[in-house]
Amino acid sequence: MTARFPIRSSGYRPGGGRRLVTRPQYDQEFACFSYNDDHEFRQDASSLRWYYHNPMDIGADLSAGFERFDKHDDSEADHLTSLLKTIIDWEKREGKRLDAHLVTWRGMMTKVRDECYRVPIMLQNVPTIEQEPSNSSNSFIEENHEFRMESKRQQQAQQRRRGRFTPEQMTFWGYKFETLCTLPKPWAEATRTEIESRPEDVVSNKAQYCSVAITHLGPTKMCLAGEIDALWGSKPDDPLAPIDWVELKTTADIQSERDRDFFNNKVMRFWIQSFLIGVSRVVVGFRSHDGRLVRVEEMHTADLPSVRPRNWDADVCVDFAFEFLEWLKGVIRGGGVWRIRREAGGRDVEVFKLTDHGHGEVLSDEFIEWRNSDAMKAIDEQALQRAQQAQQAQQAQRAQQQPS
Repeated sequence: MTARFPIRSSGYRPGGGRRLVTRPQYDQEFACFSYNDDHEFRQDASSLRWYYHNPMDIGADLSAGFERFDKHDDSEADHLTSLLKTIIDWEKREGKRLDAHLVTWRGMMTKVRDECYRVPIMLQNVPTIEQEPSNSSNSFIEENHEFRMESKRQQQAQQRRRGRFTPEQMTFWGYKFETLCTLPKPWAEATRTEIESRPEDVVSNKAQYCSVAITHLGPTKMCLAGEIDALWGSKPDDPLAPIDWVELKTTADIQSERDRDFFNNKVMRFWIQSFLIGVSRVVVGFRSHDGRLVRVEEMHTADLPSVRPRNWDADVCVDFAFEFLEWLKGVIRGGGVWRIRREAGGRDVEVFKLTDHGHGEVLSDEFIEWRNSDAMKAIDEQALQRAQQAQQAQQAQRAQQQPS
């Protein structure tokens, strides 16, 4: 049976959505992982980079070095493997099960939150959900890899017909901007050569630092992992203090109303991507249409919903996501593999079960073995004992407060 969540009839309109819930609450990063220069997983922060923009780079050709681009091959599905490894490591260290309703990449939630503004003819995200057995509240969501690659091919074909620069070149511009604006160590520790030689550095998108955090949307707790472009300053010693993360973006310099409309739509995605994982700043590199860096503007994520003029409403995005996730939690019951999709031109988001058993490669064998291990069972038993003791203590306290 297919369950349907109506988009057009849900009452959400740009500027006219009703408030259902406050803005999402972001908890601090509780774990992280890296990919090294060969895109190999590392359970550490070794690929963290620091933000520093050299004003001398204004006017730089963002196409320079394209022929040497060390590009990660994304034709193979990564699944949630790295995130699951990180959860295993955290549960072993902390001695408790991760408490989250949904576990996924930040990019998946970005697609959910901007769904209410999407053009209806666009085929939307087609993730697969793996629901663990009834003794766990975790649902794991990942994007359908075949669909993502086909959508990418179609988008690139359209871009090739529109302009003189290939989609690969325009994608490279963003990574080139990241190379120009980041350092592998804090600015105070970097040499002048390291800072000034960045325009000649080989551009690569293989090394990544990924932050893992809990974000609350109403009663829904989401464990989200997302790539962090850079750190502003340094990480605070207090683990509960906010981290000044930086998101780096490029966009065409605004020369016309069409450019302005395009930028306004991008700002919405900048905002969604950033607040989901606790990124406090967005640094935008404005480029000319032939790929030269024109100017750099630093923005605070909290201020993006107030950028004028705009054709989107942050509250509408949040309310839509809140109601959709509450509906989704009610639909996904029991184990098995599920699929979420929105057909081209469709007015509903559909959810249906693919199979009652298995995990559809969403969960790794390592993760399944860990969750079924004696060590995990012992952790769950200890958690149950603590909960029972806390309940007994509360009952005893209430009994003492009763008048004799």
